[in-house]
Amino acid sequence: MADIKVYLSEKDIPRKWYNIVPDFANKPKPPITPDGKPMTPDMLAPVFPMNLIEQEASQKRWIDIPEEIIEILYRWRPSPLRRACYLEKYLKTPARIYYKDESLSPPGSHKPNTAVAQAWYNKQFGIKKLTTETGAGQWGSALSFACNLVGLECKVYMVRISYDQKPLRKTMMGIWGGECVPSPSDQTVFGRKVLKDTPDTPGSLGIAISEAIEEAVSDKSGKTRYALGSVLNHVMLHQTIIGLEAKKQLKAAGEKTPDVIIGCAGGGSNFAGLSFPFVYEKINGANITIIPTEPTACPTLTKGPFAYDYGDTACMTPLLAMFTLGHGFVPPPIHAGGLRYHGMAPLVSHAVREGLLEPRAFDQIKCYKAALTWARTEGAICAPETSHAVACAIEEAEKAREEGKEKVILMNYSGHGLLDMGGYKKFLDGELIEYRLPASEVSKSLECLKGLPKINN
Repeated sequence: MADIKVYLSEKDIPRKWYNIVPDFANKPKPPITPDGKPMTPDMLAPVFPMNLIEQEASQKRWIDIPEEIIEILYRWRPSPLRRACYLEKYLKTPARIYYKDESLSPPGSHKPNTAVAQAWYNKQFGIKKLTTETGAGQWGSALSFACNLVGLECKVYMVRISYDQKPLRKTMMGIWGGECVPSPSDQTVFGRKVLKDTPDTPGSLGIAISEAIEEAVSDKSGKTRYALGSVLNHVMLHQTIIGLEAKKQLKAAGEKTPDVIIGCAGGGSNFAGLSFPFVYEKINGANITIIPTEPTACPTLTKGPFAYDYGDTACMTPLLAMFTLGHGFVPPPIHAGGLRYHGMAPLVSHAVREGLLEPRAFDQIKCYKAALTWARTEGAICAPETSHAVACAIEEAEKAREEGKEKVILMNYSGHGLLDMGGYKKFLDGELIEYRLPASEVSKSLECLKGLPKINN
């Protein structure tokens, strides 16, 4: 049997993050204010520390990773690259399927790659507390973990439906000292308004973001800032350590550049983290199919328009150029809570517009079936979010079998599902249904874009 695990030593950990912005032929649209003017860095200062704002706006291709951050990352990085030999055998495919195992971080996902960096930069800037939102709880767990290590307070607003579905995520945050409350909550002005208007709402990431930002900017001491687990440029930047490691590992395994690269995409961070170093290769002529996968219940990339929209429901963020379902969108309560965001990272959106990515949507039933196939061959139980990437990898491997072609498929295994048993139980009990967001719901949700500045192509 071929080697099924490829490791790097600590000395091989990347020392720089890769910033894709300078390599786009056409530059991404900038964030703007509601009157259509470009957002200036100082306007973000009440929300983020200036050292992260500088990364957000950077035009440098490579940004050094501080040694203190690398010392923390050594707890789980470099992460192994594994070959899914058992799945390959089951599928009788000539494809070779590799996956970057990000489930081995202490919180169990890729999220700490940026959580540690954001906590460290905030600490250096003199910040004492971070607020944030979380969907499935992976980001809230990761930021609680990171804040504990660097010595910051952490407050997490968790989308109500996930707070109810995944109670042990709150426990995990508490172990690392994080405070977790369901969103919408009675602790912010906006949260109280939402509860008054729609007391039975399942919540949304947009609402939770609004609450977290409101608390951060309301701190009169100036010692609280907000941290976002996806979407923004500096978050994509920190996650590129995944793809940079994978490049080295594929070379060590004797493989060429992959034919297909896959990652699930909610806000875009784990997908971008794996794919952006390879998007660079595609920009420079490599023949790679790069696929962000999303739920049919929240089809941001496959059904939403490319438009300027707010990143949160209360319209407190800048307007971002992205694929969106509208900032007022409240997605169905599917179990892939981390993929229930109305918008997509501007850099991922721009790469789609440039023809570098090929988005694909999957129904939750197909994803859970794929997750069971994965668990019964490879052995691990993946997160509901990750199951979207697994479903796509299986689809591509079966396609390779039908075509009789050898292919190298690389997937990001973004997190384990050991705290997601509720969704698996419902699937096994036959209680889940197929769900595709109706076009009428998309149209209704996009009403909130009326009156916002338009994108001039």
